[in-house]
Amino acid sequence: MKFKKLGHTDLKVSTICLGTMTWGEQNNEDEAFRQMDMAYDYGVNFFDTAELYPIPPSAETQGETSRIISRWLKSKNVRDKIIVADKIVGRSNMDWFRDKGEPTRLNPKQIKFALERSLKNLNTDYIDLYQLHWPDRPLNVFSGLEYQHKETEDVISIKETLNCLNEFIKEGKIRSIGLSNETAWGVFEFIKVAEMEGLEKIVSVQNPYNLLNRSYEVGISEISIREKVGLLAYSPLASGTLSGKYLDGKLPEGTRLKLFGERYPRYRTPNSEPAIKEYMKIAKKFNLNVCQMAIKFCEIQPFVTSVIIGATKMDQLEINLKSHEINLDEEVIKDINKVQEIYSNPCP
Repeated sequence: MKFKKLGHTDLKVSTICLGTMTWGEQNNEDEAFRQMDMAYDYGVNFFDTAELYPIPPSAETQGETSRIISRWLKSKNVRDKIIVADKIVGRSNMDWFRDKGEPTRLNPKQIKFALERSLKNLNTDYIDLYQLHWPDRPLNVFSGLEYQHKETEDVISIKETLNCLNEFIKEGKIRSIGLSNETAWGVFEFIKVAEMEGLEKIVSVQNPYNLLNRSYEVGISEISIREKVGLLAYSPLASGTLSGKYLDGKLPEGTRLKLFGERYPRYRTPNSEPAIKEYMKIAKKFNLNVCQMAIKFCEIQPFVTSVIIGATKMDQLEINLKSHEINLDEEVIKDINKVQEIYSNPCP
């Protein structure tokens, strides 16, 4: 397993990160424990969770993913060996996340509430990377390339949010700060405010990045490299669609799109299937597993710190974990880029 520094910190994270959002919903605790065992044995030291998890979110299951992680960490006595990333939800109308049924916001009161609860759920004194799951300002962050501007007077300022997070760094409750589902403007604004106010700088951006959505390469990738704010690439398999299992209208039993398909329209566009079929041809041509090829393509990008993988079955997880063992030569990359030219970001 390879490791990279997390931003400007001294933390070294594995270039493969274990995603956890199915634990407590599609996967039970025993299955989650076996996933963590396997990932740890492969050298993964980086787990990503969120107060939103498991997915789909509900008041009944909220926080269960983190509680499962806490029990595994305790059973193995490896808290000091695992880099734990957590996320606080951004602006939403999910009024069951907060005390007294408040809509969620990134203000100091709610950050304190969410962080204290996450520390309790994870049964830990600190969180290595605390991320803002999505911004406080209204954005179409989960699909589409277009920016839809909305004037909103009650946006919590980046300065206010950063000041609050910095206080928790001083208290030792979080070690670093990251963003998620952010735009180029948002990333750079967080950097600028931190520099102007003498605050801790963000260390990462967790955004989608895969063969069907390479939009991160336009704008934010340069910021990631120059400012040492690397991408934590989520959905490297485009919600499993790059495996080919959903081609031609197939919806296998127990899969995410079969169970919760209405939540994942992003990877069901007119050009997604033609692009997936072309990527599968490339994998076959070079005798590669298409899932491993897709994950490895993300991992080798200079702006990527780690690739967040996830699976519901152990054989899927092992295939994904072994992606770090393969190499993609220039001919593979050339063919991948040709497909991107024809079907440019079909699922942004």
